[in-house]
Amino acid sequence: MMQKLFPLLFAALLPLAAAAESVPIQRWQTADGTRVLLVERHDNPIVDIHIAFDAGSARDRADKIGVAGFTAALMDAGTRRLDEEALHERGSDLAVSLGSYGGTERAGVALRSLSKPEVLAPAVALMRDILVEPRFDPAVLRREQDRAVASLKQNLTRPEYLSQRAAAELNYGAHPYGFAARSSERSIRAVSVADMRTFHRRHFTRRNAVIAMVGDLDRSRAEAIVAQLTRDLPVGTALPAVPAPTERSGGQRHLPHPESQTHIRLTLPLIRHNDPDYYPLLVGNYILGGGGFDSRLMQTLRDRHGYTYGVSSDLAPMRQPGPFSISFATEKANAQAALAATRQVLADFIAQGPTEAELAQAKANLVGSFPLRFDTNAELTGYLIQIGFGNLPDDFLTRYPAAVAAVSTEDIRQAWQRRLQAEKLNTVTVGAPQ
Repeated sequence: MMQKLFPLLFAALLPLAAAAESVPIQRWQTADGTRVLLVERHDNPIVDIHIAFDAGSARDRADKIGVAGFTAALMDAGTRRLDEEALHERGSDLAVSLGSYGGTERAGVALRSLSKPEVLAPAVALMRDILVEPRFDPAVLRREQDRAVASLKQNLTRPEYLSQRAAAELNYGAHPYGFAARSSERSIRAVSVADMRTFHRRHFTRRNAVIAMVGDLDRSRAEAIVAQLTRDLPVGTALPAVPAPTERSGGQRHLPHPESQTHIRLTLPLIRHNDPDYYPLLVGNYILGGGGFDSRLMQTLRDRHGYTYGVSSDLAPMRQPGPFSISFATEKANAQAALAATRQVLADFIAQGPTEAELAQAKANLVGSFPLRFDTNAELTGYLIQIGFGNLPDDFLTRYPAAVAAVSTEDIRQAWQRRLQAEKLNTVTVGAPQ
């Protein structure tokens, strides 16, 4: 009976999801190459502005790992006019949320403000100062380096961190996507203010920027804000593409650790933002291990064998192939059996694909939950940045339900057979020796 209900549930959800996802994106590019995406939402007097740059850790130099991260971290720690404390006080006075961030592929600054001019105008001016005139105070850098070293030392005692770090090393080696996993006290201490200023000038440029705006503003006001935020940045030049990683498959690494459980991770670079197999891989991953208690991995490893409390699989799309991962923890005595069972579930899924009932359930959940992922301005702004950086179509959000609905069991089987072989996954185990 339940198998018959899933297609009916999915059919009922699809029109609702499609209506919720009618997101009218206005998209343009300035004369200097800045890409802009705007969604007007006038129901609340709030504006979210997010400006991001191709300035993540993948843009570090191999001999200067960490510069990108410290550059991003210190941008909101003082400007030419305001030191760190004064800057934060000014943001508090305006009651705005304003800060910088960094990641593997992107770094930038995000602002949330009331839309009334007496608040938004000074808030945008403050955002502009963070972008264009970061202070990069040497004393703040030393403090943040001390914190980073302390954090690294603590992380190196955590099995989950060790597993992630080893997986990145196996997947990417010397490729820029693996730089963050090579962080050390020495690399942290080697970053200088001069390094950050040089990195900032090269990467925080008009040609290298994507700006997403959502909320209570129109196209004219948005264009004025774009000009104010970017006019004093260097125009810059187009950055070379991050190279594709060399295939590194079948690697194995065991890291000793005193914890009673063994942490296991199987992983391989797999998926791009605009991957032609994006939807079959996405829906298939939900069925395999992304769907919580209903996933095949959970049903086998937890429900049938009792090897683990929880197991999941994950896809992380990037410009170049981002990782597919399966991860869980199990008692030392069960480690080899649990690992073998995991590989068998994956091999069976690749060979046979999902059942129609599994596919119907996955579609119902993916389509039904999708509008909730961007029901706030801030969440939608994040999707717009992803669309801009991934060169995804304007209707990406609108067509998501139909694209998921169009995936068949055969599409999934063929895509997973084409893209993945169970024996090629890199394997990391962290725990007591077997």
